[in-house]
Amino acid sequence: MSFGATIIDADGLRLTADEKALFRDADPFGFILFARNIDTPDQVRALCAEMRDAVGREALITIDQEGGRVQRMRAPHWREWMPPLELVALAGAHAPRAMYLMYRIIAAELRSVGIDSNCAPMVDVAGAATHVFLRNRCYSSDPVRVAQLGRAAADGMLSGGVLPVLKHMPGHGRATMDSHFDLPTVSAPLDDLFQTDFVPFKALNHLPMGMTAHLVYEALDDAPATLSPKVMQLIRNDLDFDNLIMTDDISMKALSGTPSENAAAAIEAGCDVVLYCNASLEDRRAVTQAAGRMTPTAQIRAERALAMRTQPDAVDIPALEREFEALLGGAVHG
Repeated sequence: MSFGATIIDADGLRLTADEKALFRDADPFGFILFARNIDTPDQVRALCAEMRDAVGREALITIDQEGGRVQRMRAPHWREWMPPLELVALAGAHAPRAMYLMYRIIAAELRSVGIDSNCAPMVDVAGAATHVFLRNRCYSSDPVRVAQLGRAAADGMLSGGVLPVLKHMPGHGRATMDSHFDLPTVSAPLDDLFQTDFVPFKALNHLPMGMTAHLVYEALDDAPATLSPKVMQLIRNDLDFDNLIMTDDISMKALSGTPSENAAAAIEAGCDVVLYCNASLEDRRAVTQAAGRMTPTAQIRAERALAMRTQPDAVDIPALEREFEALLGGAVHG
């Protein structure tokens, strides 16, 4: 039996009876949490348990915990982190180790409350025109450096038993608009994209999961990457990424059409799983129906990703925190 080809969310701190029924019927591959789902460690633990109980298995539960502005779990129960671009600049030559430590500590916080995936590393290459919504979430303007830092971040999460999600494939750094509200268009020639934007994604094509970008690459297609068979073929064939690909949230305004239309189009284009957030119960139900069950190939990729979800290695988290603070000269928080 294959999983439902969706990752969906919940409205609040605990599941409603209607949400439990929907999750049981749709059997989504996994779930995603937002700030509205986060209160205390015990509450998050209980919510994660309810989600898994609804589908009757240890479903993947992910979150956006990049550090900086994009961080759903915050003080007083969890650590606050500076934006990655600032952290990398401050750490200098020690940046790969600092990134590993930050994401290993984040992994410990996530696993302690039942979350076993994180929508990071974000290896979009920063450019002069990168939109402010993305800029300080980037790691560097050097694609080789971005790949090195992304690998360190992913290794930290995997060591902590958390599945990383590589984003935004195959590169969002040239976007001059916020895809939450508009559809960015990239006019760069394909050769330039292969030499810069695509580099980190090919270097990290071994990671278990990736997330698409909602933007148009004019050199490839008029359709947004998430809905483009041509872009999906490039990710699979040229970047050699044969692991699970989830869409970015299809409720974002970069995509026109109804959520159900976008869900079906994303699956048709070659995405394995549709991410759909911040919607009514009925819209969530419609999208799970439009996305359907995972294809046999997607199911193989999903099971391969889940097989990389291991028990955390034994580490002394306070010792890692001390090392991290020392590398940054005591400036840990944003």
